Order: sequence, then structure tokens, then C-alpha cells
Amino acid sequence: MRQPDLLESHPPGTQLILAIAVPAVFGAVTGVVLGISEIGYILLSVLGIGGGFLAGKEHLGAEEGATRGFTGGILFGTFILAGHAITGLERQAHLPEPEILLVVITTVAGMILGALGGRSRAKRQHTEAATAPVSA
Repeated sequence: MRQPDLLESHPPGTQLILAIAVPAVFGAVTGVVLGISEIGYILLSVLGIGGGFLAGKEHLGAEEGATRGFTGGILFGTFILAGHAITGLERQAHLPEPEILLVVITTVAGMILGALGGRSRAKRQHTEAATAPVSA
């Protein structure tokens, strides 16, 4: 299976979209769905947090992946709350009390999954390099 391109290989504008706009917009959409459907909210939350692993794979190593996961997690959680607040709809799913703990949870989960994604990429590249045929 092909690895995703490294984030740094993209132009700066694309990097901003991938690292900042995607988790913020996905969080806002998840926040809107929080007022519509519990199942939809849970599904989008799991996909959003899982995205931390894939985002981490755009980096080489656990440290870089964790940094990306921190950024994505804090944006995702913050925009869930913001998206929901804008709608004014009643929550259809449970959130921790106080609600700001959601941001802590998404940030920590994002860091862990981002680190795992970056570590996974580094291990795979190391394995591929070790097993690559030597050309003469």
C-alpha cells in the first residue's frame, strides 16, 4: 500500500489546507451534526479522530506525527464546539462536562494517533529500505 505524500512535499497553501482547514471544517460539520443525530455525531467523531493517524502518516516519525495530531486534535475539538454553538440546536449526544474537556480529549487522542501514524510510516520506510534490492 502506498504511503501518503509527506506534508512538506506540498506547496505552502496546500499544507495549510490539509493541516488547518480540514480538521477545522470537519470539526464544524461534526458540531452541526451533534445537534441533528447522535449516530451521525459518533460516526463523524470516530472518523475525525481516526484522521489523526492518517495525518500522522504524512510525517516521518512519531514526534512530527504527534505535533500534527496535536494541531488537528485541538482544531477538531474546538470546531465541534463552535459548530454546535452556532446551530443553537439541542445536543443529540453526550459531551463531557465541562464541554471544554472535549477539546482536551480530541487533542490527546490526536497526538497519540498522529504519533502512531508517523511511527508507522518511519518503520515502514526503514523496512522497505532494508529489504530493497541493492543496485550495482
